[in-house]
Amino acid sequence: MKRSIGKYGIWNGGGLRGEDPSLRGERAEAAAELEELGFGAIWLGGSSSAANAAPLLDATSRIVVGTSIQSIWDHEPETAAASFTDLNAAHSGRFLLGLGVSHAKLAEQYRRPYSALVAYLDALDKAGVPAEGRALAALGPRTIELARDRAAGSIPYLITAEQTAASRELLGEAPLLAPELKVVLETDPARARTLARDSLAVYLGLPNYTNNFLRNGFTEDDLKDGGSDRLVDAVYAWGTDDRIRARIDEFTEAGADHVALQIVDGGPRSSLPRQAWRKLASLLA
Repeated sequence: MKRSIGKYGIWNGGGLRGEDPSLRGERAEAAAELEELGFGAIWLGGSSSAANAAPLLDATSRIVVGTSIQSIWDHEPETAAASFTDLNAAHSGRFLLGLGVSHAKLAEQYRRPYSALVAYLDALDKAGVPAEGRALAALGPRTIELARDRAAGSIPYLITAEQTAASRELLGEAPLLAPELKVVLETDPARARTLARDSLAVYLGLPNYTNNFLRNGFTEDDLKDGGSDRLVDAVYAWGTDDRIRARIDEFTEAGADHVALQIVDGGPRSSLPRQAWRKLASLLA
């Protein structure tokens, strides 16, 4: 899987996983262009599923499409397993099932998330989904170790380069480590940080993320007023092309096999920021 997804991918929370049939052609064109631009993977945000990935796989021939993440509370494991098997049979193993426990505020049935995730993996095993075909959105040490032992690896969201290094140490050398990183193509510090804080606000209301920040060296003060400059600068790449490239390189140098890049531009979640994706491909070339 490391080889097949390359060093860089695109994470998109709304546009590419949309379900409006009138925009299916535009989504397909965007996916095909990402493949031509050289990105190795498309990561579908929200509680995405195989159904969201299928049209993008139909429109492409090489790029991997992964869920980032499919909530274990929203899809029964047997159904997820059947979709996984069918989709990979049709598309040469290019679908990666990214799983996570979501958040208590978003899942009414949220209880004992770690135990529930273990039980979900047990059910996937029974249904024939191989460990190398799934990855876990792992933040805490126990879940990182679970990603090491029972999945292809970890696809953590909203982490720093420093936590990437710590995750690599826990995972060991072989498993996949593919963190998400938000990119603001803006050189003005005030404007860049304003855009970052606008997108960060929702995550600062979710304890899974705030607890992870506190566990990794940030303080309560860093979480106030939309996030301190220190926090924003640690989880967003912004500035000149050279500065953004250097920030991305920090993650690979810290042990990431692949970085899932999310454009943050203030636009609606349903947008397809194709010009920005082209700019990213250019600065990564």
